[in-house]
Amino acid sequence: MRTGDGRVRPPRAQVSVNQMYLKMAKRFLLETDKRLAWKFFRIMGLGGVRSVLKYRSRLKRGEFFPPFLYVSIINSCNLRCQGCWVDVAAKQERIDIEAMSKLISEAQAMGNVFFGIVGGEPFMHPEILEIFRRHPKCYFQVFTNGHFITSEVAGELRRLGNVTPLISVEGTEIISDQRRGRDGVLNKTMEGIHNCLDNKVFPGVCTSLCRTNIDDLLTDQWVDRLVEMGVFYTWFHVYRPMGPDACPDLCLTPEQQVRVRKFVVETRARKPIVVIDAYHDGGGKSLCPAATGISHHINPWGGIEPCPIIQFASESIYDDPQLPADEQKTLGEKMVQSEFLSDFRHLAQETTRGCIVLERPDLLKELVVKHGSHDGTARQTALAELDAMEVRTSQFHPGQEIPEKSWMYRLVKKFFYNDFGVYDGHDHSASSAPAVLELPTVVEEDEPVAV
Repeated sequence: MRTGDGRVRPPRAQVSVNQMYLKMAKRFLLETDKRLAWKFFRIMGLGGVRSVLKYRSRLKRGEFFPPFLYVSIINSCNLRCQGCWVDVAAKQERIDIEAMSKLISEAQAMGNVFFGIVGGEPFMHPEILEIFRRHPKCYFQVFTNGHFITSEVAGELRRLGNVTPLISVEGTEIISDQRRGRDGVLNKTMEGIHNCLDNKVFPGVCTSLCRTNIDDLLTDQWVDRLVEMGVFYTWFHVYRPMGPDACPDLCLTPEQQVRVRKFVVETRARKPIVVIDAYHDGGGKSLCPAATGISHHINPWGGIEPCPIIQFASESIYDDPQLPADEQKTLGEKMVQSEFLSDFRHLAQETTRGCIVLERPDLLKELVVKHGSHDGTARQTALAELDAMEVRTSQFHPGQEIPEKSWMYRLVKKFFYNDFGVYDGHDHSASSAPAVLELPTVVEEDEPVAV
């Protein structure tokens, strides 16, 4: 489009996106602790880029070591969430500080700087702050309900400067209590968020979207409230029915799954807040982070798993007591040489661009049995739970790809977050859930949100 004097005018949508980035830059300049902002940029930004570049370099040699590790440091939790697959009520198991420091150091040797800290409830780990103190050159994202983030804890997180709590909000007061299995959950969570904000810590807010909370939280009103509060990023997960009490009635329909992707793309182009997602590239094609090898998980017992919901492992972070000291393997060697992880990635890549756990639990069970991988739970019923699962859709909806509208997200994903070619040459038209279930093309429930 040209103006009267012949100049080219950018499209209205692009102007809107650029204005949004100006608002975000203004927030960043006026609302943050500059020391924390610099540490985030230096460690997580520049360091994270180097980690991904090293991952890509290893990929060319056929070696897989994820640049992003998620570590469940404890199994205990103060809540009892619907569909939780973690043995939160079992005898407490945790990765102690020495084992954690060894894990982090060996991951750093592979170029890693980012660690997602998961539970249970991570802040119930008595040494969690000391873990952060010991590793000032690493950046930690803590998945938490926020109930243990007092003003004093938030103040220490600010002093450390290398931690971002990702605090989960699961709905209104009533829905939160239903979802989390306790009373007064939302108020305590919001208190934790405000303690972070009052101390100028970088908190994020995440939601496991399900049928009971999607209409309350997948909204402009909720995102606007987060911006007004001072939250800088949010993450909309999709509920996954796993564990001994999977609650499949909470699962989103295929139409709702597409609705989530549409909302995320639109929000990224309109709101001055970062919206994270782990399941799509810049062109809107779905992917699985475990299938690409960009992330794997370590459970509280030290088992090395493809992802948190696949509770099987053939390797451990701990030394093998049957081997002499000079024959022990590092974390890098264990992951690169793991036949179970390698076969899992190949199976997932060949089967679907979505979540193989949800879409083809039968094939995953065959893989676990083939390798004799051990059950990484306290209850020791994970294989029976996998056997009882039904084929379901996940993030893979062929023909319904929704590309990013934001040029920034497209650029970042093009270089640093995509499928890295692992799906090339694979045909999922017969093996994925949409094919097995013979689903028609998904039609969105709602009208598109205007940009």
